[in-house]
Amino acid sequence: MKITGAEAMVKCLENEGVSVVFGYPGATICPFYDRLSHSPIRHVLVRHEQNAGHAASGYARISGKVGVCAATSGPGALNLITALATAYMDSIPLVAITGQVQSDLLGRDVFQEADITGAAEPFTKHSFLIKDVTELPRIFKEAFYIASTGRPGPVLIDIPIDIQQAEFDFSYPAGVSIRGYKPSTKGHVVQMKRVVDAITHSERPVICAGGGVIAAGAKRELREYAEKCGIPVVSTMMGIGVLPSGHPLYLGMLGTYGTSAANLAIGEADLLIIIGARVGDRAVATPGMLSQRTQVIHIDIDPAEIGKNMGTAIPLVGDAKQILTQLYDMTPGTDFSQWLLQARQWREEVSFDLGERKGYINPRAFIRSLSAALPDDAVIVSDVGQNQIWTANHCNVRPGGRFFTTGGMGTMGYAIPAAVGAKFADPGRMVVAVCGDGAFQMQMMELATVCQENLNLKIILMKNGQLGMIRELQKKQYKGNYMAVGLDGGPDYGKIAGAYGIRAAGIREQSQAGEAIEEMLSHDGPYLLQCLVRPDEPSL
Repeated sequence: MKITGAEAMVKCLENEGVSVVFGYPGATICPFYDRLSHSPIRHVLVRHEQNAGHAASGYARISGKVGVCAATSGPGALNLITALATAYMDSIPLVAITGQVQSDLLGRDVFQEADITGAAEPFTKHSFLIKDVTELPRIFKEAFYIASTGRPGPVLIDIPIDIQQAEFDFSYPAGVSIRGYKPSTKGHVVQMKRVVDAITHSERPVICAGGGVIAAGAKRELREYAEKCGIPVVSTMMGIGVLPSGHPLYLGMLGTYGTSAANLAIGEADLLIIIGARVGDRAVATPGMLSQRTQVIHIDIDPAEIGKNMGTAIPLVGDAKQILTQLYDMTPGTDFSQWLLQARQWREEVSFDLGERKGYINPRAFIRSLSAALPDDAVIVSDVGQNQIWTANHCNVRPGGRFFTTGGMGTMGYAIPAAVGAKFADPGRMVVAVCGDGAFQMQMMELATVCQENLNLKIILMKNGQLGMIRELQKKQYKGNYMAVGLDGGPDYGKIAGAYGIRAAGIREQSQAGEAIEEMLSHDGPYLLQCLVRPDEPSL
């Protein structure tokens, strides 16, 4: 029986087990939307295409499945690029579906035509422009496979409207065979033995875990291996949560905005075991100097990441979950007790300014109070800027809980749509978005999505009337020449929330935090809590 390409698109999604699509319709994607209306797949209408991609990202990070977003051609598709780049840098599995002008009009600059596959090429793992409707099932199957295997990432499928309208005999392929794409998951035996030998002969090893450990579903394997060997663990920002924050082996986040314990351990280590992390400039400012004095083992599913930012003595390509399981069986008993004692001492010496602020809240103390009040399995999504640093360093991620943010691209306006996606992935979990007033104004249109879908989402707004991190940078590096960082003219955020029917409250003293948090968490429905922060409050 013949069906249209649009109906085939929906059937492909159903075959892949997709339950929700985040999107914004337009003329060239209307055939798909017409058929989607007859499917059990739920569609969530965002208020900006970029946020469809962020919502799909949040969904993927909590569900463990491929997130799906959709947009029309031209400006609709182009608005997705920032979200695609964000997912690409953070290694999030997405499939983005875009409508396109008729095949015979491609290249003529007709209404709402844009070469989206070309424009998005640097920010996607792969992209397809479908020119033959019979190829559609194979391409969808390959897109989901590519997005979710190896190093996860976004895949774009661009579909002209005439392809969506054409008819053909539909049959969904059972499997995938892509020549040249064979991700290596099992570690090479010789390299594994070198890793074990290096660990057993080291005196001060440190594990640096990144987002790749979480993406591989390898948190349990990492914890068991670190506990067996007694090796201290630090994380990148993307790796926060690989161990519970209170775990005795965990020293915190490393890098420019990390803890002194994590950075001291990295500096004194004689062996650095990097797992699922690219170790960018924010994590290690001088990777060349570190690799000269410290032996480096780099484990990653993506061979292109190994050695890219730091010289590597022992490269090991493979899936973190499989490799940690193999290492657990291969590594003999080790004794790093003296080194671990030193690392724990550094951890005990970590201190932050948690003091009172007259007329303002202390954001570090507030995040600690918030974390203490949240359920163990809560999801905290932070935006970008100072709020990201305060949350990353002070949220207490307990077993079953999650913290995530965009650490690679650092995209402002991420938290609320990503939290929306997280809520759809697991409606029963408490989900909290944390953002500054700069980032909030980039995404506040999604309050409409929150209300339309009746999501019990909690939003923390750290309000300082500034682009706080840039102001801090201008203070330190540009002699306090503050330029374009004041957010004068900003709206009354409580009234904005009220206009959407969302309850809102505000606090300006730390003593108000406990009661305000309790009220927010007990409220059945979306809630916006504004926290007034000093304009000159530092990140650390």
